[in-house]
Amino acid sequence: MKEITRADIKQGVFDLYDDYVHHRLTKKEFMQKLSTFEVDGITVSSLMNFIMPDYKGKIQVEADDHSLKSEYVTFQSQKGGGDIKALLSLPADIKEKLSGIIVVHENRGLNPHIEDVARRASLAGFISLAPDALTPLGGYPGNDDDGREMHSMRSTEEMLEDFIAAYEYLKNHKQCNGKVGVVGFCFGGTIANLMAVKIPDLAAAVPFYGGHPPAEEVPQINAPLLIHYAELDRSYNAGWPAYEAVLKASNKEYTTYIYPETNHGFHNDTTPRYDKAAADLAWGRTIDFFKKKLK
Repeated sequence: MKEITRADIKQGVFDLYDDYVHHRLTKKEFMQKLSTFEVDGITVSSLMNFIMPDYKGKIQVEADDHSLKSEYVTFQSQKGGGDIKALLSLPADIKEKLSGIIVVHENRGLNPHIEDVARRASLAGFISLAPDALTPLGGYPGNDDDGREMHSMRSTEEMLEDFIAAYEYLKNHKQCNGKVGVVGFCFGGTIANLMAVKIPDLAAAVPFYGGHPPAEEVPQINAPLLIHYAELDRSYNAGWPAYEAVLKASNKEYTTYIYPETNHGFHNDTTPRYDKAAADLAWGRTIDFFKKKLK
């Protein structure tokens, strides 16, 4: 069987995968359509294996990194799902209260990649809290396919309440200075936008390729926004012009970057959609933004 490289993958494969992970295609439909890309020893099975997330060897900040203190905690989400599990990380040598960052996962729960991202945020000098919105259903199940199915069993409104409760938990943490922002990816990007609407004193929001809040609610946003988009993300990008128009009309503070020739999920280094140059640039901009807005 031919060993697949990133250069072998046509854009249509990424588009199909995007439709699959966002429930626009069933797994059966996804595999059927993927079969049209079988050529020169590349099979559906090999394409599936190549494009799916692979967490082995992809963690940038290990769970036992000695420069951090990381532990699982629980907090109450009265309007959402009751007790919610989350990964709390902070610098091991903390000497003063720090600003906080809520890290919101994609539509598959708190998987190893998002835990890694949360630890990266703490290495940059913040207290991070990464909740698992799948907690009421048993938590992240250990694989993303089952995680997506579980995620679809909860409403966005209910999960939003969980992340609002996470904000309150972190804001009032004894080692937090009360300044808290949020960063989220895909579903998490949607939640970041919605938290900016729902939380008047949210200090900053950074949605990565997320959905947009209802136009009539945009005037409620107080937090400055840093918005990241992938140029080839036809689904989420379609709503950006209308969102921007309302942000402008409402005189909101926002900065937007659209990363050329990148796919939805370009920041996630566990799939071939990953674009290292764009991911590094976007993350650097995110940390700089938080350092400025959460000081």
